[in-house]
Formats: sequence, C-alpha cells, structure tokens
Amino acid sequence: MEHHLTVARTARYQQLGELSARTRRVWFVCHGYGQLAAYFVRHFAFLVENRDDTVIIAPEGLSRFYLQGNGGRVGASWMTRDDRLAEIDDHVCFLNQLAAVVLGQCPADIETTVLGFSQGTATVSRWLTRAHFRPAHLILWAGGFPEDIAAETAQKLLQGLPLSVVVGNNDEYISLAQAKQQHQQLQQLGAEAQLRTFVGKHELNRAMLEKLTQ
Repeated sequence: MEHHLTVARTARYQQLGELSARTRRVWFVCHGYGQLAAYFVRHFAFLVENRDDTVIIAPEGLSRFYLQGNGGRVGASWMTRDDRLAEIDDHVCFLNQLAAVVLGQCPADIETTVLGFSQGTATVSRWLTRAHFRPAHLILWAGGFPEDIAAETAQKLLQGLPLSVVVGNNDEYISLAQAKQQHQQLQQLGAEAQLRTFVGKHELNRAMLEKLTQ
C-alpha cells in the first residue's frame, strides 16, 4: 500500500538584480523540461543591465536528473505523470514560499510578471491559481494553460488578466494553430490575451522579450 510523507527539502533558485526599496518590477520565470535555472535565467540578464529597479527570479524544478545515461549534463523537471498531484502540490508550495520571501522585500506597489516556458507554462498556471498575489502580466511561452484546471478556477485567475501567448513560427512542439486555439480559449475564460509570434523554434527570443517589457 502506497503512503506519502511530507518532508523538508532544499529548493534552488537564481536571482538577477538586488531587491531593495527601489525595486519596481519583479519577474518570476520558470524553465522548461530538462533545463536548469542557472542557464535559463541568462536569457533575462539584459532586463537588469544598468538599472536597479528590476529583479529576475528563476526557480528550479525540484526533480533533477541526467539528461543522457548515468552522467554528464543535468536537467530539471517540474513534474511527470508519476505521482503527479503530489509533485504539483510540492512545487506550488515551493513557489508560494519563494514569492513570499521575494515580495516581502519589495514595495507594496511592486509590478510582477510571471513567465513560463514550455513545461513551465503549466507550472506557473497551476501556481497562480493558488498564489497569494496577482501578476500584472502572465506570459505563456511555447506551452499552454492546463486543461485540467476547473473552468471556475481558471476564470477567477484569468478574468481581466493581461496575458501573452508566445510561440515561434517553427516550434517543434506547439503549432501556430494550437497556439491560436489556446489564445481563443483563454479569451473565452476572461483573459485579456494577445497572441505573439516570432521567427524561431522552441526557444526564447530576445527581440520578443524586449517587446513584452514595453
């Protein structure tokens, strides 16, 4: 018979910029399957160059593994289909604790952006349905909003929420047609959703990131 035991463990995250009374913008950015936060966060370094009002927080999935065989490069995952609900609870708890620590050091009028890439889109979506803050902007990049979130719960989160669905025109995992369908569904759930595309594959794109900051 299977049982579960809640235990304390150490979670890891990366930070660019210093939190202070001057902080006006915080980005929480969640990586995709098989990535590590230390490398993923580098894509956002230009957002904090020569400015002290922006901080980037990149949490890392709680499960790490060798990408090939028994050694070499390591990646992280937010969840798999095995013991899925427990893994979701664990990362939501982690992200809520992290947000409390980060936002507790910021002015009350802080503007938050939450970005999920690939597998991270499901992670941030599920998190925000149970988060203790509401972001100013949600970005779902190369991934989708989970279909298993109840419509009532989704509407409570998405109603009037500025949201960007971003996809490359040559993405290997999500087609433009799928992104358009996702965009329409999110609009129907009440989000102020925009579909944004760029020339590229299943990847982040600096020019698009710059547009999203404007």
